[in-house]
Amino acid sequence: MKHVGAEEPSRPLISGRQVLIAQAALLAGLTLLLLVKEVPGMVRELKIYRMTGGLGAGRRYP
Repeated sequence: MKHVGAEEPSRPLISGRQVLIAQAALLAGLTLLLLVKEVPGMVRELKIYRMTGGLGAGRRYP
């Protein structure tokens, strides 16, 4: 017997697992975007490192 005005419990629109997957995808996308944006700077730093002799430069440079 149903009570007047009582509604059946409805299912959530999205589950907790779907929220976690969406968050992981967003985080991965933002990380990839940041990495792609920083690649030119990393390449420049690598070139500078090579020009100064790298680890083998010793005491040549302060």
